[in-house]
Amino acid sequence: MNLWKISAGTACVIGKKKIKVNALPTTAYIMLGEKCKNNCQFCAQSRESAARTDLLSRVTWPTVAIEEATAGINDAYTAGKLKRACLQVVDSTDSWEHTVRAVESLHNCSEVPICVGSHLETVEQAEELVARGAERVCIALDAVTPALYANVKNGDWAATWNLLLACAEALPGHITTHLIVGLGESEEETVQRMAICIDKSISIGLFAFTPVRGTALAEKLPPDIATYRRIQIAHQLLKCGYSPDVIAYQNGCISAYKVPEAELFEVLLDGQAFQTSGCVDCNRPYYNERPGGVMYNYPQPLTLLEVMEAIEVCGIVRGVHDELANY
Repeated sequence: MNLWKISAGTACVIGKKKIKVNALPTTAYIMLGEKCKNNCQFCAQSRESAARTDLLSRVTWPTVAIEEATAGINDAYTAGKLKRACLQVVDSTDSWEHTVRAVESLHNCSEVPICVGSHLETVEQAEELVARGAERVCIALDAVTPALYANVKNGDWAATWNLLLACAEALPGHITTHLIVGLGESEEETVQRMAICIDKSISIGLFAFTPVRGTALAEKLPPDIATYRRIQIAHQLLKCGYSPDVIAYQNGCISAYKVPEAELFEVLLDGQAFQTSGCVDCNRPYYNERPGGVMYNYPQPLTLLEVMEAIEVCGIVRGVHDELANY
């Protein structure tokens, strides 16, 4: 494999493509391979997908020679334009070999922190990736319940979940997972899964389900923004050390945060709850969003007005206008 696919935004940052966007990635995104042997119903790269092969979610992935990609990423990292590199490897018969070589290629030419998302079967594989230069390893759960996982990912929930927990125990502080909101789970189920992951020091990248033409779920709607905002607030509270018990539910939906109003605003006012989550310095601009559309994950710091609007949209936090008047 002498070519890498890099996201259009990454190609722009390293000088290989010109695009007009409001925000560029702070992480270099690299996709290895195409047409996964798995069959996740939301993924453009899944086995039975009829989507374009240069797509992953809403992002296009032009090809670049490995030497040009690694040199460009190193130059951009040295210049402060990139702060991380993320390898996203499509599962195939030789994906492990591609993963190892890609980690070594990046690590040997740059000090850029590397995250790897690849199909793993053992803790030893995760440990080897870290030993070869990866800073973080991502084991994507995506679906928050076993039933959803079986239905949407057509895979073995127990194997993935148990591997995720085992890797977190063996490599504390080095493991990330992805959770997708909008596949059919309840808000309560999402928060329960997040709480377990955070308790195990697993970083969570929250995604909004994004319908992609040609996939099995192409006609399914993305999640309601109020739902997504409530989950983002819950995620931030959990990350800040609050007990899951401070989150109340009614019929599976978050109905209240049992935190004093002033304290809640103090947690949320920096806007980080509504920015892209996951590995540090991963901002994934427009991965789930269309420019000018609903902004599920902000790729850059929010203005105070944007923060207040995000809090208000969740529908269950009072006093937003009073708080805004204080600034």
